[in-house]
Amino acid sequence: MTTVTQYFEFATTGRDTPVAILGAGSWGTALAILLGAQGRATRLWARDRAFVEDLARTRENRRYLPSIALPDGIAPTENLARALADAPVVVFAVPSGALRQVAEEAAPFLRPDALLVSASKGLEEGTGLRMSETLADALGAIAMRVDAPGEVAVRAEGEGVVARVVALSGPNLAVEVARGIPTASVAASTNPHAARAVQRLFAGSASHPPTFRVYTSGDVIGVELGGAIKNVIAIGAGVCDGLGYGDNAKAGLMTRGLTEAVRLGVAQGASAMTFLGLSGVGDLIATGASRLSRNYRVGFGLGRGQALEAILAEIGQVAEGVPTTRVVCALATRSGVEMPLCDALRRALFESHAAPDIIRELMQRPPKSEDGDL
Repeated sequence: MTTVTQYFEFATTGRDTPVAILGAGSWGTALAILLGAQGRATRLWARDRAFVEDLARTRENRRYLPSIALPDGIAPTENLARALADAPVVVFAVPSGALRQVAEEAAPFLRPDALLVSASKGLEEGTGLRMSETLADALGAIAMRVDAPGEVAVRAEGEGVVARVVALSGPNLAVEVARGIPTASVAASTNPHAARAVQRLFAGSASHPPTFRVYTSGDVIGVELGGAIKNVIAIGAGVCDGLGYGDNAKAGLMTRGLTEAVRLGVAQGASAMTFLGLSGVGDLIATGASRLSRNYRVGFGLGRGQALEAILAEIGQVAEGVPTTRVVCALATRSGVEMPLCDALRRALFESHAAPDIIRELMQRPPKSEDGDL
């Protein structure tokens, strides 16, 4: 009998054990390139057959990560069953709004002992669930493998699917990860063995030194909320730059936005300290200050007076902060948490409030003390 812990070690250290990555956008492709460069067999799934054929033919994701070659070990496919066949590690790197559907479609083909990595950032519209919760909910009916002749049998350690789900988050701009620029991230799970397994997965080897350093955490709530809410705050940072307000305004907005994230996180059961780590401050620095960030670009366009639809059409990819803003504000209302900055951005995004007006309203709020303010 092999325990879950022993199985995770096998799944993440063997170079010949395949990793399935679902989602061939910029982030999924970057993770595939990262693993492929280490010599690990990687299956990269996307729904669009023509897009997959182009990936296989050109060995390049010309749509999302042009001019970065796919290592030989990456096998693009549009066939979900083929991507998942006997894969001991499955990475979900699809937009938050597609995660549930993809998970439900993947369910019949998943190994019942697979390590499940949620690399999506956001909150599910309609339910307010975090991504690991959405994934576990969608796969909740899957049972662990029972004893069978000739098979490795694995038993759950009391937590079922949740024990196999790990959230991956941090200041991880996809193009920099794909280029092998030194990057840090955090793997969070209620099961420390699962978190350490993901840490090992990206650890590199003597022949392939690591460029992606992963830390572990047991605070899944804080890590996921930090990764989701920073996208909202990054929109605000872009607004400041789009308006030409300079660094003072942006620093103030990002800092007070982080306070709002901590406030909501603590109300949901997270540790305030988690928001001072990679998935909080770290991710906010990268996303709120880089023009590579889609969320920053949304805010920058709003600050320049562009319509949201035109901005999103120009970006051509999902900017997670847009739907997340609405969900965060709804969650804050249900939790009795005050988030005036996020609410101001919600009105700018969905109620056509002009960017200069929302900044002016924030500046005119009643005076507050920062001491002890969560």
